[in-house]
Amino acid sequence: MSEFLTTHCIYGTINTCPTITVGIIYSHRNGDNMAKTILEVQNEILRLKKEKDICILAHSYQGREIIEIADFVGDSYALSVKAKSVPNKTVIMCGVRFMAETVKLLSPDKTVILSNKNAGCPMAEQFEKDEIDYIKKKNGNLCVVCYINTTTELKTVCDVCVTSSSAVKIVNKLDEENILFIPDINLGTYVKNNVKGKNIQLLHGGCPVHASITESEVLKAKAEHPNAKLLVHPECVPEVVKHADYVGSTSGIMDFAKTSDADEFIIGTEQAIVETLQFECPDKSFYPLSVNMICRNMKATTLVDVLNCCKGTGGEVIELEEKTMKKARKCIDRMIELG
Repeated sequence: MSEFLTTHCIYGTINTCPTITVGIIYSHRNGDNMAKTILEVQNEILRLKKEKDICILAHSYQGREIIEIADFVGDSYALSVKAKSVPNKTVIMCGVRFMAETVKLLSPDKTVILSNKNAGCPMAEQFEKDEIDYIKKKNGNLCVVCYINTTTELKTVCDVCVTSSSAVKIVNKLDEENILFIPDINLGTYVKNNVKGKNIQLLHGGCPVHASITESEVLKAKAEHPNAKLLVHPECVPEVVKHADYVGSTSGIMDFAKTSDADEFIIGTEQAIVETLQFECPDKSFYPLSVNMICRNMKATTLVDVLNCCKGTGGEVIELEEKTMKKARKCIDRMIELG
């Protein structure tokens, strides 16, 4: 069996980020032509979420104006776990669809709202359930390890789920030797390089934003900032990862930057992390590895989207069939079991 089992379409096309108006938000609904400041909208959201007992989750890639009104900010799986522990019966996920689905999987009795119904994830949606099931059975019933960045449907045919921070540890603990790692070829390669004694097969999938960064951009950034530490996400291509001083998840990158004695960093993940670190560590300097590291799906959610969710006039309530949730939970439960 070849190392790369298929030549499935990889990555896709990266669009530029939509323009964001900073400072004021214009509302023309119902004849209201009064401009509102970001602060006014934020205050209205804070009032409504308290009044309606809503918990707001924001992925770290969201804009600063959304992060400021969220109850919890972090990586997708950590947010799902946090949602399970809060008393609120309604949860708004400011992120992309698979994240809202994961919240629903862990908290089936809660009302889970995706802040913008069009916010998807190209990587999570690259492979179909039947396609993976076919590959799994055709190649000797491989143990399918799926990244958390996958749809609920896809998780139903997977054996164990992983996050970018737990992938190496979880795969190391598996009894199975023959493994199909999906969907990200770059995270999969990173795992393969750091796990011994496993036959890890990969598919040509991945994050179009992280995978777009080239080694030449790394060399340019390092030349411009020779004293800066390079911190990158393992969804980047190996040619980028090999130059890194630290490779890890979004939260791992942020923790490293906050606790490091160094005072300059090149950040090899979504642009929002650069901005967040600039706010949280004003005594340090942070530079984007590339200005192209902007996820248009993460930026699809606006502050007014969140406001409309709180009003009950926006977003999409996540509905999953009980049978599907039960099957999809198995791979997550095994991840939890393996620690």
